[in-house]
Parts: sequence; C-alpha cells; structure tokens
Amino acid sequence: MRIRLDIAYDGTNFRGWAKQPGLRTVQGTLEAALARIVGSDVQFVVAGRTDAGVHAAGQVAHVDLDHAQWARIQARHGRAASDPAGSVAARMRGVLGAYPDVTVHRSSLAPEGFDARFSAIWRRYRYRLADDVAGFDPARRLDTTSIRGDLDVGAMDAAAQSLIGLHDFAAYCKAREEATTIRTLLDYRWRRDADGVLVAEVKADAFCHSMVRALVGACAAVGEQRLDVGDLVVLRDALRRTSEFKVLAARGLTLTEVGYPADELLAQRAEQTRARRDSE
Repeated sequence: MRIRLDIAYDGTNFRGWAKQPGLRTVQGTLEAALARIVGSDVQFVVAGRTDAGVHAAGQVAHVDLDHAQWARIQARHGRAASDPAGSVAARMRGVLGAYPDVTVHRSSLAPEGFDARFSAIWRRYRYRLADDVAGFDPARRLDTTSIRGDLDVGAMDAAAQSLIGLHDFAAYCKAREEATTIRTLLDYRWRRDADGVLVAEVKADAFCHSMVRALVGACAAVGEQRLDVGDLVVLRDALRRTSEFKVLAARGLTLTEVGYPADELLAQRAEQTRARRDSE
C-alpha cells in the first residue's frame, strides 16, 4: 500500500533530508516515527533531497507499507473507517510531539503509478535575502539570509530571467560523479516583499546539488554591482565553477511546492524520468 505524505520542516537542526548514520536527518526522524506506528522499519522516497539547513513547506514523499504494516494501521483506525490512510499523518504528528521541527500535514493513498520523486514534473523553491533596505528581523533569522548593502532588485530580476530555459548549469552546480547538470529552469524571479525583503522564486524540472543557492549568490553579486546582468549567462556557458560569486547560506532556502501531472499520467512520467536518468 503506497501512502503519499505532505511534509514541512525547519531544516536548521537537521543534517539534510537523507538518512545518515549517527546524524539527525529529516528522513531518519520521520521513518523512526512511522516505524513506531506500524511496528517495523519503513523507507521513504522523497521528491527533493534537501541539504543541511534547508527548509521545506511543501515537501512530498511516499512510503510503501507491507500487508502487516497496513493491517496495523487498519486495526488501530478501524476497518470500517473511511480513511485509514489519512490517519497516518495525525498519528505521526502524535509521535513527533508538540512543537516539532518537522511535521506531516497530510497523508493519503497514492494514486496508481505515483512516485514522489520520479513522477514530479517540477519543484519550486523560495529564497529570502535581507539587505540594508529590509534590515535584520530576529524573528526570521532562521529562514532569511542577511547581506550588507542596498541591492538592486531590478538588476537581479533581469539577471535571473536571462538564465531561464534548458541549459547545462555546471557552473551553478556542485559536481557529483556521473550526475548530469543539464536542467530546465522554468522560472526565476526576484521581488521585494512588503517588509522590503528580497524574495526569489525559482522553479525547475529538477535541481542539481547546491544549484539554487548558487543561482541566488550569482544574482546577489549582480545586485551588489560586482557582476553585470549579462555576466551570468557568460558564466553559465563557460560550464565550470567560478569564484566570481558566493553560494549563499542554506538558511534562506525553502522548498515550497512540488508539481505532478494528472493522475492518469503519473506512471508515464515516472517511466520517462527513470529512462532519462538511466541514459544520462
């Protein structure tokens, strides 16, 4: 029985999503919570494996429960109840306790063919950056990066939009052996919110390691007038890492949403993504 889980977390005190021996991670925490409920080990598959310190408001994962595990869910919820799968989220929240830094908002039976990772067609991130215009807000210190100076948001937005499209983003990715850096950047924009904080919205079919934080750092360099708007395309097309800009801190980054196709296209999308990854 495949269950979809909609998850949020404050990544400050986690060493990222992926389970690692001896370290506190989001995956490890959630799997331990569900294992207590179903009586044996489980393994989550996630839409986007966030790095240490990165937050999520709209993370998606799935977990496959065997017959014995599903029977425990049904027995506790009652076989006649209308939505035992929906009870998983509430029961996990009970295990996680009051005011946890990770929670499960919703749980549901996954549609046929659904794969949290391979069925996804895009991921959206938000980055919050406070310059001298916005000032420092202690209440937002855990999800906002601070930077000195008065940044030019118009130039940053123009630079961001110049990068949109299907490209090799090797210059904006931390290299991983045998991993492709070709991505489709669907949207990238900068604005100031009502408090003057610089907010980036970044959307792509997928992101390679540290890509969003590198893209943000490059645009910040434009906003500081250390780089010109057109430089980001030149750096991208050079296909190699550069010291022209800094990769900004994880604290400002939040995974806000994951997009999926219509239910009848989920399996097809998953097959296409697996095939593409195998060929890269």
